[in-house]
Amino acid sequence: MASTSTSVVSQPVFFTTLTQYPLPSQKFMIPTLWKRYQLSQLVNKALALETPVPFDFLVRGELLRTTLGDWCAEHGVGEEETLEIEYIESVMPPQKISDLPHDDWVSSVSCDLPGYFLTSSYDGQIRVFNYSKALASSAPAHAAPITSICVVPTPNNTDESTTHLIASASHDLTAQLTQVKLDAIPSNSSSKLIASLHLHTAPLSSIASNSTGSHLLTSSWDGLIGLWDTLIPIEDEVPEPTANERDRKKRRKIEAAAGKGKRKAPVTVLKSHTARVSKVVFAPTGGDKAYSCGFDSTVRVWDTENGVCTQTITAAEKPFLDLAITPDGNSALAMSTDRTMSLYDLRTTSTTSLTLSSASFMHAATPTCVVAASNNSNQVVTGAYDGVVRLWDLRSTKGAIASFKPWEGKKVLSVDWKRGLVGVGGEGGFEVWKVGEERT
Repeated sequence: MASTSTSVVSQPVFFTTLTQYPLPSQKFMIPTLWKRYQLSQLVNKALALETPVPFDFLVRGELLRTTLGDWCAEHGVGEEETLEIEYIESVMPPQKISDLPHDDWVSSVSCDLPGYFLTSSYDGQIRVFNYSKALASSAPAHAAPITSICVVPTPNNTDESTTHLIASASHDLTAQLTQVKLDAIPSNSSSKLIASLHLHTAPLSSIASNSTGSHLLTSSWDGLIGLWDTLIPIEDEVPEPTANERDRKKRRKIEAAAGKGKRKAPVTVLKSHTARVSKVVFAPTGGDKAYSCGFDSTVRVWDTENGVCTQTITAAEKPFLDLAITPDGNSALAMSTDRTMSLYDLRTTSTTSLTLSSASFMHAATPTCVVAASNNSNQVVTGAYDGVVRLWDLRSTKGAIASFKPWEGKKVLSVDWKRGLVGVGGEGGFEVWKVGEERT
């Protein structure tokens, strides 16, 4: 038996890490009474860091929450067996930053614009708030609930830009492109509808832009996915439909407030899903690849240039509600009505590589939204109807590493995570939480 004294039992350990703080490869004899705190102290001392960095520790894909000895006893690991332990930077407890109530449910949020937060609501409005919580702009984009928004990059966009292109999707069967001009004085801000996108015959569920802003994808309950360019045509590409008096009044009201844009037709229609499409996204690594999920219990991979589905991942009786791709493009995370989050390896043709499915570690109600960290392929944030937002590290399958509840007893419908800030939208309006640190 390996021990440092007659009374203190030690376990041989190798430390590994993917952080910027690697240790030289060597074996450590760790007292089995040690917990995370003592291990973090050891790593900091061995690295001789001027400013201490708190670390968590993963043992065989599980966060160490007990003593090392208790973990070994629970998993049947003998005292002579050398353990490989990975250390990761700890996530500080989430901290609430802002609370921005809305008159109606907030269905989609975006933290993409530095200095601003975007929200869309069931009242058909797109709102822009600055970091001081002031309403910088409000655009009446749709005559029905908005389900999804995104910022469309443009060639002239910089952190100092004041003009931005916002894409939105709605239950009114259309998507819209709205130009928003922001001013330091909110009353000088303006918005203008520049194009409406017409294809779908059922409510739209999501809209997404590629990294260059040249193309958009829309998904719908009609089972179709539309691929669109973002060029504004000189003339309408889709004729005006005949409408009853009520519809005409609604349209005139929106046009009077936001202007009348050109009516666009899709470049391509992607057909393969056999039920509602819940989410569609472009590959974060660029190119012509896209991903979607739907109520037909599939995750699909698309070649948008040729308009074909190149791979289908099928899960039995597992309708999918939301989808996120990790920044490296290697993995897809799909939320399902069975209250699970499944992780699929996109580098292989196999199906599930890992499923986070234990009810005690997942949401107690139907999960609704998932977003991957923009700079960390191992961390994601999820929200659910139970009103809890959870932070996961994909290397640990046993449970969330942090969680918080924006509102008591109110549904979470959307999350976004940029620059260490998580925006949360739902029944309670919109909140901003500090989660993690900004990484360059």
